[in-house]
Amino acid sequence: MDGLILIPILLPVLSGTVILLRSFVRNVRMSKHGGQNLREGFAENDRGLHTIVMTILSFSAVTALWLAWSGDKSLVLFELVEDIPVFFKIDEVGRLFVTVVSVIWLLAGIYSLVYMRREGEQSRYFGFYLILYGVLVGLDFSGNLVTMYLFYELTTLVSFPLVLHNGTREAVMAALKYLFYSMCGAYAGLFGIFFLRRFCDSLTFVPGGALGEGAAGHEGILLIAVFAMLLGFGAKAGMLPLHAWLPAAHPVAPSPASAVLSGIIAKSGVLAVIRVVYYVAGPDLIRGTWVQYAWMTLALLTVFMGSMLAYREKVFKKRLAYSTVSQVSYILFGLSLLSAEGLVGALLHFTAHAVIKSGLFLTAGVFLFQFGYTRVEQLVGMGKKMPALMWCYTIFSLGLIGIPPTIGFVSKWHLIGASLGLGEIFGDLPVKDGSGGIGVFSWLGPVVLLVSALLTAGYLLPIVARGFFPGDEAEGMDLTKKEPPPCMLIPLLILGALTLMLGIVNSPLEAFLSGIARELFGAA
Repeated sequence: MDGLILIPILLPVLSGTVILLRSFVRNVRMSKHGGQNLREGFAENDRGLHTIVMTILSFSAVTALWLAWSGDKSLVLFELVEDIPVFFKIDEVGRLFVTVVSVIWLLAGIYSLVYMRREGEQSRYFGFYLILYGVLVGLDFSGNLVTMYLFYELTTLVSFPLVLHNGTREAVMAALKYLFYSMCGAYAGLFGIFFLRRFCDSLTFVPGGALGEGAAGHEGILLIAVFAMLLGFGAKAGMLPLHAWLPAAHPVAPSPASAVLSGIIAKSGVLAVIRVVYYVAGPDLIRGTWVQYAWMTLALLTVFMGSMLAYREKVFKKRLAYSTVSQVSYILFGLSLLSAEGLVGALLHFTAHAVIKSGLFLTAGVFLFQFGYTRVEQLVGMGKKMPALMWCYTIFSLGLIGIPPTIGFVSKWHLIGASLGLGEIFGDLPVKDGSGGIGVFSWLGPVVLLVSALLTAGYLLPIVARGFFPGDEAEGMDLTKKEPPPCMLIPLLILGALTLMLGIVNSPLEAFLSGIARELFGAA
């Protein structure tokens, strides 16, 4: 029964590989024969490709969800070296992440069926899209640090072709930048794994940490190792100083790829941080140390910097990319508080951001697909041309700002509450190297988060106002209604509904996340 864990991992990986091989053979035949009839024949098979992809993706997603919610399961696949197996285990955090990944992946896949006709090379895109889903399921179901690291690296390698999909010089340079930053971060993570392996009884994920008795007296080197891992895995999450790949990669990637890069791939860094801090090193190791102080500082700097750069940016997808830099660090800040409420807020914002930012990037894709618009000033009158789409955009914007009754409000409420309670949790606890306390963050955190929310309103809501009320700018414009095709609009409507429903009916999700916090801290 536990062997079924491999189905949602291997099935999309193997199927995507077959699709890529088919695409390679097709390209070879076209280069040899070069006939227009051959091109048209392959074009007619797009519908067959779409059917195959969505069938495999749907079956894999349903299987992953069924496995995730049908009880605890584990599987040792093989041993890399003695006492370090490739090991899968389904736990509460894995359930949350695989659920969000599966829902977003399915919706973005449906959207891609129409959108990728514009970009071309659909077989290559859908091949890597399927493989990447299988890799992400493997990442979410990883049972120890080494297995997680292997799938974390694979996530980078398989998502790399999605960034350079259109093959322009700009796309190639952005993809190389993404690869360089991700690899540098991953090597920093690997550095930390070597040291943790020496002082941990096991690298298997254990709620609260897996450090053994041998760690006593070696806290200094362990803190350096954990900090290196926070910086390294933070690169994928867009945290300073390894954040610059995000605004480079998102504008050049196809819009559905940008959606999953921002909504899902960036969160693989978040998952890695959660596993390191809460399931291997343990929060007690870094609580009140310079590592926690530096982590909170970097997270808040990233929140503010990302919002400022987004506010100034005129290219729409690049504005959303800077917004991702800021918003993902909300999650990292919540994790850095090392409290139950901070963890609940961080996981709520993980869910909120995945839904909302995926919706925003898919909205940007509609503007590009329908009209070729890429800049903010071109979006005047969109509310008249595409009212359903613009209402979705409005809901996403309100959610990202944190306006009730959206899920974004609920997550930010918890994050600010956790930060305000920091003084009560830590009191006058000094930083262990004697450099001072961390009580300043009990007020600095809420201030930065609120300023960021105001900046978020400043770079999202003017598009709503000018979209629905263009004023004199609408003179001479064609305001004929032209909603996107159903395959593109329906995923956006579902994401918009989720943004509202998760905010209004949030008790089940909060209860589930509180259960994770109880497991880690003993209280929610």
